[in-house]
Amino acid sequence: MKQSDIFRDNADNCLQLAERAEGKPAYRRYSRMADAWTALATEQDWLDGEIPPVTIHIPQKQDR
Repeated sequence: MKQSDIFRDNADNCLQLAERAEGKPAYRRYSRMADAWTALATEQDWLDGEIPPVTIHIPQKQDR
């Protein structure tokens, strides 16, 4: 299993905990944890070369 898959599993677990949370503070905490695990998974995919780095489009000057 890839490291990014493990991170995504952790995110899923946090989302399940958020659904069962009692009260807004706990819900928000688990939701933020899920977002963090998802971000780590995406970064790990990038580090593993599975997704390309973000490309920035710079508009070219047009001749008139």
